[in-house]
Amino acid sequence: MEKRVARSGIGVSVWHRCEQLLSEELPSRDYDSWIRPLQAESEQGELLLLAPNRYVKEEVESRYLRQIEELVANFGEASEVRGVRVVIGRWEHELGAPLRAAPHVTRAGASAASAESNGAAWAANASGSSTPVAAHSSRTVKAGLNESYVFDNFIAGKSNEIAKSTAMHVAARCQDGTAKVEYNPLLLYGSVGLGKTHLMHAVGNEVLSKATNVHVMYLPSERFGNDIVRGIRTQTIQEVTQRYRSVDVLLIDDIQFFAEKTGFQEELFHVFEAVLGRGSQVVLTSDRYPTEINGLESRLQSRFVGGFPHELDMPELETRVAILQNKGAAAGIDIPDDVAFHIAERIRSNVRELEGALSRVIASATHHGVPVTLELVRLALRGLFAIHARRITIDHIQRTVADYYRIKHSDMLARGRRTNIARPRQIAMCLAKELTNHSLPAIGEQFGGRDHTTVLYACRKVAELRETTTDIAEDYRNLTRLLNS
Repeated sequence: MEKRVARSGIGVSVWHRCEQLLSEELPSRDYDSWIRPLQAESEQGELLLLAPNRYVKEEVESRYLRQIEELVANFGEASEVRGVRVVIGRWEHELGAPLRAAPHVTRAGASAASAESNGAAWAANASGSSTPVAAHSSRTVKAGLNESYVFDNFIAGKSNEIAKSTAMHVAARCQDGTAKVEYNPLLLYGSVGLGKTHLMHAVGNEVLSKATNVHVMYLPSERFGNDIVRGIRTQTIQEVTQRYRSVDVLLIDDIQFFAEKTGFQEELFHVFEAVLGRGSQVVLTSDRYPTEINGLESRLQSRFVGGFPHELDMPELETRVAILQNKGAAAGIDIPDDVAFHIAERIRSNVRELEGALSRVIASATHHGVPVTLELVRLALRGLFAIHARRITIDHIQRTVADYYRIKHSDMLARGRRTNIARPRQIAMCLAKELTNHSLPAIGEQFGGRDHTTVLYACRKVAELRETTTDIAEDYRNLTRLLNS
């Protein structure tokens, strides 16, 4: 049997740093499913990533191996790590001994279920070794909250200032048990990585920091489903649902998870009615407006939007710059304006990916012992920028145009005909026709279900305006350059 240097050596040290960056760059569900289960070993200069089964192995190899190899190459010791290979792990428990827990990084937003299954939390420090992280307060842990998500470190801009102020108002009202009907439930919806979960946790953390007799519970939808299944299997479903009905502030994350799950929806409906019936506050998040979630019962849809639904959009350029500089300050690293703007102009998908990109830059600067400069950013993020350059989608075009004209992304899909909305929408349609391979009907469908003739008219109108109006011609050139940069 081949000899391995288990969980030690330069390769493992590099992996801990890579894992920290991946935890910030990847969606939480992807990280928890495919990266967290991996354990690292060094063998003759090769980094071995041990997967618990072939499903994890195949997924990592097909989706993440190239990204991991690029991260490894960014660290100073990369010359001593000749390659990266994913293998099926030979875990100790297969030989009758208990599984030895490997150190892992803490992840902002990781579910309480994941925290419970992984035992004590760890965090990778700058040298690659691992040290225990201070435990959350007992009330925060019991509520399932991430205590790092608070209002103070949520950077608000035009796109999300209403969501933040409303969430703060809800938290203030919950502290004295006077949840207001017009804000109950509070529904935060939008694409991934825009801060919905951050604001949800911030509500809970704010309530717990000010009130001593308020029962708060954060509930990822998957955990609700697992609890329901376990309750049915063990014939304790009444006890399970009663625990949820007794809370004062119930935070339910990712309600789109319940689509097509009729049994879960039935139990959720009764819990929801009971919580609202006793005057408790409910806060929800979703990646879509509830009426757009296929397979979600109409009675749940109507109740979810019956309080205060609010969409979070991608922050505008200035707010993205502020987010980057705030994150740099928190890490003790100065992020020059030109660097922040360079990154913010090229990464527009979501805040999580934006922060993950900066983490990669900071890690590269720290381990090379150099300041953060434009040249360093171009080297550290060359692969990521290349991916974004190829990622021209209709949604990306819509958000870029909305950002440029300082309107909301949702305005692109609405039926309004005001000139300040209609003209950017027409330009976005024209760019979608020019820069993507979608048909006219497909483009119209993604602009609020419009007919293909509307898209055709928009393309002709913009082409005419580019010939006769200097401002429109300049705007179109700027947007094309932004989308291709």
